[in-house]
Amino acid sequence: MMPDGTIGAMNIVATDRLTLRPFTAADLPLLTALHTDPQVMRYLGNGHPMTADQIAADLADSMAATDRPPGCGRWAAEVNGRFVGRFGLWARDDRPDERSIGYRLCSDAQGHGYATEGARWLIRRAFADPAVHRVYAETMAVNVGSRAVMQRAGLRWVRTFHLEWDEPIPGAEQGEVEYAIDRVDWTG
Repeated sequence: MMPDGTIGAMNIVATDRLTLRPFTAADLPLLTALHTDPQVMRYLGNGHPMTADQIAADLADSMAATDRPPGCGRWAAEVNGRFVGRFGLWARDDRPDERSIGYRLCSDAQGHGYATEGARWLIRRAFADPAVHRVYAETMAVNVGSRAVMQRAGLRWVRTFHLEWDEPIPGAEQGEVEYAIDRVDWTG
């Protein structure tokens, strides 16, 4: 096992309780269950479950995102072989020295610390690249569960901002929040 938890060349990662692996085409039913759960989707996109076409596109994006750029990607998360959600690490062209993290857990996997565990791994993975100086995450201000995960993972509130939505979902009027940590503040 490598220092970041990677096992072998398949980019399978082990944390204390999670196994994180690249997505495959066989994951479509798992992502369908995740993305059609109203509890999971209430603070995402338009607040509604995704369509079959959106889910298929999301899976294709997840499979294509592996290690692009190096270190980034989306991983299926499992606990004892059971799918519990997904984690992602992204780079933006306009912020090459920053990485964004994200997570989405099945409703029955929420509240067990898996999101915090996975988010901490994402932060470690991001800072393994010496060019990365900042890691951040964003969510709706009303998403107190996700905000708590960000804080437990070591991110700190940076700002509240407002986006314009064609069809705002409940809570949109309170805005979005950004949490972040800089490399100089990260204790690893």
